Amino acid sequence: MYELTQEDRMLKDLVARFVNDELMPLEQKILARDAAGEGPLSFVREELEHLDARAKELGLWGLDAPAEFGGSDLPVTSMIGVNEELGRCSLIYRFPPDSPNLHMLMKVCSEEQKAEYLAPYARGEKRSAIAISEPGGGGDPASMRARAQRARGGWLINGRKIWVSGLDRADFVIVMAVTDPEKRARGGISAFLVDKGTPGFTILRRIPMIGGRTTFELAFDDCWVPESKLLGQEGNGYGPMQLRLSTRRVQIGAICVGRAKRALDMLVEWAPQRKTFGVPLSERQAIQWWMADAATKIHATRLMTYDAAEKVTRGEEARTEISMLKVFATEMATEIVDHAQQAFGAMGMTREMPFHLMAAQLRVMRIYEGPTEVHRMLVARHVLQRRF
Repeated sequence: MYELTQEDRMLKDLVARFVNDELMPLEQKILARDAAGEGPLSFVREELEHLDARAKELGLWGLDAPAEFGGSDLPVTSMIGVNEELGRCSLIYRFPPDSPNLHMLMKVCSEEQKAEYLAPYARGEKRSAIAISEPGGGGDPASMRARAQRARGGWLINGRKIWVSGLDRADFVIVMAVTDPEKRARGGISAFLVDKGTPGFTILRRIPMIGGRTTFELAFDDCWVPESKLLGQEGNGYGPMQLRLSTRRVQIGAICVGRAKRALDMLVEWAPQRKTFGVPLSERQAIQWWMADAATKIHATRLMTYDAAEKVTRGEEARTEISMLKVFATEMATEIVDHAQQAFGAMGMTREMPFHLMAAQLRVMRIYEGPTEVHRMLVARHVLQRRF
């Protein structure tokens, strides 16, 4: 079994205190605000600025960022406890900088890009978004239509992108585009760094999503960027992208553990208090089995998450394990939250409780970073090839 180091335990405890002292009070405030129709089901800018300032004060800043840029250079395994604790809150908050884009930039930034993008990003002075999916094609690289063509010592980008999250606070966007229509997904897609405000880069619309999330649709119309904005090698945009996706999917596993553990804790606290026909719910076999299954699946998911994280840290190929984790973790947490919500009865249906927000966000997790069905397809492919 994976055992946390003393440093990782101390970090996890510190994040737990941050969640209890800072996030949980805001969760109650925002749920009440939403139920009264007085505000969004998410943090507003002032609340985010307060959380960022408090995180920086506590040293919870740049945790896995390079030491040369003021970060703590923590491995992926150390971030699991961090994300598990953050996952206990039904609201979405991540300590800057966001790990997946950070790791992609760390892998492929040129020296010039390190100075202009990676360094300020690692210090939390800049924020990023990533544009992959397209209307009608989703995230399938073979269906990508956005084009980047050489022009005037740089690149002209044309096309549409959709479901881009984090754009409202982003300073720049990592844009995936086809640079070789013949090769396309097999060496014909490149990544570019595009600053928000670049001529030809237009935000078409803001798209409200379930679970308090927001995404955006973008247009690139003859958006010119210099050669220096090509991220990594031409045609190899999806090489470093796999590292980004792996980092996010491990993060999702940890978040799901935290969210499921919160739901189980609420169920364990509630069940002895609630009586049906004179008997506490905690004495009902159905409820006991929900608890037993929940504890078992949470334990299994946590071990799967650490296993995948260790392999990513060592630079090993772990795509099958990560796909398994993405499927298992999201479905596990969905089931446990649903059972807890069911046990709370009508109270579990209220907007005053966090269950509806937890359930909605978990539902989104089963779509983004690769739908469940795609990950099952990838696992099956590896099994059929006897590669697992």
